[in-house]
Amino acid sequence: MSRATFEGPILSGDQRFGALRNVGYTDLVQATDIDLTVLTNGSANYGGASGQFVNGNGIPNTNAVVYTPSSSTYPSVAQTIPTDTATNIYRGAVMYLPYGSAINDIFIDIGVVPAVTSGTLTSTTVYVSNNYTAAAGTAAYGSTAVLTSPAVGRQALATFTATQLINQATTSADILVSPTSGTGPNASKLSQVVFTVAIVGTGLTAPITGGRFYFTLRYTQLDGSIGTTSTYPYGNLE
Repeated sequence: MSRATFEGPILSGDQRFGALRNVGYTDLVQATDIDLTVLTNGSANYGGASGQFVNGNGIPNTNAVVYTPSSSTYPSVAQTIPTDTATNIYRGAVMYLPYGSAINDIFIDIGVVPAVTSGTLTSTTVYVSNNYTAAAGTAAYGSTAVLTSPAVGRQALATFTATQLINQATTSADILVSPTSGTGPNASKLSQVVFTVAIVGTGLTAPITGGRFYFTLRYTQLDGSIGTTSTYPYGNLE
């Protein structure tokens, strides 16, 4: 069985030239499953820990770095995720995307509702942003409604704002990497998409005894240089 990884946008169609050109972008998907009761870094469905989010692209889940978004700071600066308190517990996952991607779908599913050793849970909210998002904060890309009684299943997203729709159309430049890494005009930049699970309550104590989340992001890697016949023809030369 062979595999191939492409650094550039993937276009497909059977009419590459002319007025009836039907070439379109290929959808891409990243998904991360976290179980908040799994505390071993590098194990299947590892759910992170106090002050630690997860990178699901490592397969299995491993500790992730959440960077402070910046299109000008190099090297990028790691952000500190708040540690657990009696009123707020944060867990989450990070996905790194090609800069300027278009977010097409966000799916947030709950397999096991959150639970803690002791205390009272008052709400759970999942935020999707280019950064860690505090409880009651504003997410760049979207969020669930405030879930006072989470239930197993797919969670409805709150109505997108105009700003969130604009942000989804082209993800921001959040991480600067070595200019020699990869090829193409956007190779030195990455976007990060952070799923923050904000668990709010009173008298909360660890360990977390329940909480299984499935995060899926469907997106398109756009080609920022397509569209001119002189610098980047619509069709491929043969």
